[in-house]
Amino acid sequence: MDLFSYANEQAAEKAAPLAARMRPRTLDDFIGQEEVIGQGKFLRRMIEADNVPSIILFGPPGTGKTTLANIIASITGSQFEKINAVSSGVAEIRKIVEAAKERLLFYQKRTILFIDEIHRFNKSQQDALLPYVEDGRVTLIGATTENPYFEVNSPLLSRMRIIRLQTLTEAGIIKILKNTLIDAERGLGALKLAHEPDSLTLIAEIAGGDARVALNILEQASAMVDSGGKLTREAVQQVVGEKLQRYDKKGDNHYDVVSAFIKSMRGSDPDAALHYLARMLAAGEDVKFIARRIVISASEDVGNADPQALVIAMAAAQAVQFIGMPEASITLGQAVTYIASAPKSNRSCEAIGAALADVKSKDYGQVPPHLRDAHYKGASKLGHGVEYLYPHNYPGGFVKQQYLPDKLTGTEYYQPTTNGREAEIAERLKNLREK
Repeated sequence: MDLFSYANEQAAEKAAPLAARMRPRTLDDFIGQEEVIGQGKFLRRMIEADNVPSIILFGPPGTGKTTLANIIASITGSQFEKINAVSSGVAEIRKIVEAAKERLLFYQKRTILFIDEIHRFNKSQQDALLPYVEDGRVTLIGATTENPYFEVNSPLLSRMRIIRLQTLTEAGIIKILKNTLIDAERGLGALKLAHEPDSLTLIAEIAGGDARVALNILEQASAMVDSGGKLTREAVQQVVGEKLQRYDKKGDNHYDVVSAFIKSMRGSDPDAALHYLARMLAAGEDVKFIARRIVISASEDVGNADPQALVIAMAAAQAVQFIGMPEASITLGQAVTYIASAPKSNRSCEAIGAALADVKSKDYGQVPPHLRDAHYKGASKLGHGVEYLYPHNYPGGFVKQQYLPDKLTGTEYYQPTTNGREAEIAERLKNLREK
């Protein structure tokens, strides 16, 4: 590199956003992810031994996937080729692989192919990578925010190791921010800024574990403070209004929040259920989608322990379509707290599941003759409905007779609990079955 090129590179680096300038360059600079790259951990040992396998780095935004890939390439001395699945295709991959083959043959230098957002490659594009990963022409590192078990083809997934990166803790974010404030070479150290402790805490809270977001906020907030001044909580609040919602309605985190929402209602924790409801509403989730989950929970988790739960859930589902947001949040809150607080029984859910399983897997026989349709002329000659006993002609509207097919006689799919209203059902069925 000549002096002119070097000067241009230095100028470009200084003009880069703070988050880009502060990217860690070594494993020791890397903050967080100790379970992945801590001393003695698998990936660190593979990096230090220059024996990195093809891997998928899976984690939320801002956890260091691209940075870690760059560090791996730097430490191992490999040629680092980066593409983005959104803007690249098979032709570009083949060009990189051909160059990698020559590099390995003539210079014994390996190539790391880093594909950002690998989940955006379609099946044929992912399949095109298989032979290159198998024969070692490239070491593939894919980065994704989506669950690779959902988004990456099984043949490719089986040839790679999944490395999960966790959201950075607030303490980790604050440490990054403090380092940035004292780093005079790449950070903001030249400004000699003091800071209120809770200003960095606020940034960390708003960033939600995303180091890139935290550094962007710090860069903007510091621009509002004179050199040698103090970074305050008020300065941070002027830069950002509300906390960023980490919730992609089509992403893996979407399913995690929805799962936690359902399980909180099932677990009778109205406060947790309201929290996850609020997260979905704040992120703009479709209220009809939320209402459907509530209706399902009313039947699946509350069931006959409180039949009113389904009535309230259906009323809420209709109401949210009638009134819309933001007032619909009130109705959803009412339904969620009712269902979360209601007695629970999944016996009706289990019962239909067991009945369906028998229908799909067993020879269940014929409908008993006395239950068959007898409204047409000649039905009695076939024995249809002849011995049917009309329950309303008997005391209590009940008479004992066979309803299940012969091959399923004695089967009890529905076994009610003693929870809530279902206790009454359990007692009534017990009395009827003993007659």
